Parts: sequence; structure tokens; C-alpha cells
Amino acid sequence: MSAQEYRLVDATPRPPMLAGLRRTYEGEPLLESDLAPDPVDQFTTWFQDALDAGLPEPNAMVLATASAGGRPSARTVLLKGYDERGFVFYTNYESRKGRDLAENPRASLLFPWHPVRRQVRVEGTVTRLSHEESAEYFSSRPYGSRVGAWASRQSAVVRSREELDARYEELAARWPEDPPVPDFWGGFRVHPIEVEFWQGQLDRMHDRLRYRRTRPGWVIERLAP
Repeated sequence: MSAQEYRLVDATPRPPMLAGLRRTYEGEPLLESDLAPDPVDQFTTWFQDALDAGLPEPNAMVLATASAGGRPSARTVLLKGYDERGFVFYTNYESRKGRDLAENPRASLLFPWHPVRRQVRVEGTVTRLSHEESAEYFSSRPYGSRVGAWASRQSAVVRSREELDARYEELAARWPEDPPVPDFWGGFRVHPIEVEFWQGQLDRMHDRLRYRRTRPGWVIERLAP
């Protein structure tokens, strides 16, 4: 084979070109006069809009935490309830997020509702739910999810998928009908201090309106995009 005929093929994956990836955002203006006085009421309105638009899992939210040393971590979890006290999710208390929140009980939430060109950001302090509240929700979960909560020591290193599956089968055999709530599992509530509603607009001139908690009540402020 001649030098002209012999070629080395570089199969190294190349990163895609990202500079040209952009979308035009265009939505109804979000004005201060459009907002409810309370951010929870405003969130309810937008959440219903997301449901009506058919967004998949509109209760999926990015939860950001940080360790006592300031090391950040983010992951997607599901919102399982909210009211004037805050936003609720459930997890293994021994997971990374659980350990972070034990060391540094503050968190940020992000609802990325891209198809409707909206986002909601929440920042606040975090407390655990009572055992009774966690147990009530745990009993409403599908059977398999309850067994899975016992089988998975979340964020711990596992030697293989087979080990994880064997653990699940062992626990399913132990509790064929009604697994109890684990003592290492339960809920957290994020008590909002700031809540921002983001509406995409043309030319990146987005509307950002933030509720900030003060002693008299909520103050609404417009942020530059």
C-alpha cells in the first residue's frame, strides 16, 4: 500500500459547534402589574400554565446545594408539594444532597420550563419535614419506589448493577406488601427568601421579576436581563 493509499482515520469525537446554537425567545411582556402580591400565588398560576401547555414533568426542578466547605452540587429532583411555607421534596438523608443540607441548610431551585420560555428560581433556607409528614407521603408512593428507597444507599459507591438488583429482591421478599418508611429517608422544605420569575423576550431583553422577602412582606424588583 502506497503512502497515498494509507490514511490514518482520527475517530476522536469532536465537540459540536455551539456558537450558532440559539433560539429566539418571544413571549408576552411580564410586567409588575401582572404579578400576584405573593410569590406562591404567582407560582401556582405559572405552574398551571405549564400543566396546560403539556410540559413533561413540570414539577422537575434543579436543586443546588453546597457543602460546609462551599463545594456546590446540582441535580434534578421532583417537587412533591408546596404552600406558603415553602417547596417540598423527598430524598435519602444520607445522599450527597442530604449531607450538604445537614452541613449547610440553604438551597436554590430552578424550574426550567423552556417550551413556554419561562423559568422560576427559588432561593431559601431548608428544614426537614417531620417524620409524620414524610411517612404520610412515603405510604402514598408506588410499592416499587418504597422498596427502592430501602435498596439504594443513595450516592454511595455500588460494585455492580447485579449487587443493586440483588439488594432490591432481598428487600422485596422481606416486605412483599407494605415496606415501612426508612429512618434515613424523608422530606425537606425550602423556605423561600427570593423567588424570581423569568420570561424570555426578543434580543435577550428578558423580563426578570424577583420577589424578595423583607420584614414588612414581599418586595417585587425588576432585574436587568
